[in-house]
Amino acid sequence: MEIADLLSPDAVLAHLKAANKKQVLQEMAQKAGLLTRIPERRILETLMEREKLGSTGMGQGIAIPHGRIAGIHKMTGLFAQLDHPIDFDSMDDQPVDLVFLLLAPQDAGADHLKALARVSRLLRNQAVCEKLRAAPQSATLYALLTEPTAAQAA
Repeated sequence: MEIADLLSPDAVLAHLKAANKKQVLQEMAQKAGLLTRIPERRILETLMEREKLGSTGMGQGIAIPHGRIAGIHKMTGLFAQLDHPIDFDSMDDQPVDLVFLLLAPQDAGADHLKALARVSRLLRNQAVCEKLRAAPQSATLYALLTEPTAAQAA
């Protein structure tokens, strides 16, 4: 599974302005609602319920909020580069500025876990994250996120 299977160019947000975790999730849920035709409120509720189980802030400025939602027919990702880092209750207590939202069909099973692992692998690459943080616009972010795996490892 490649990132391009999860992400479309219109699902990438550069310089998202948000003051806190809830606002980031609201903004991303709104965009996800437009892309998936699932009510924004249901997406936000799913994400907030998942955050109650434990923060999806992985550390090193990265968060991967995710959830399973009935009515979504394929794995759907959104990526946001935040204008300013925010507190996300991350494991390392560092603020977050790169957020990859992942929504999965209710019956996704192992595919959901594979997609999470793929996104996590990509965002653990420090060189990729530095490029993402420096990218000036959504098109550049999309190109960086969807580079073939071999190029990212280099």
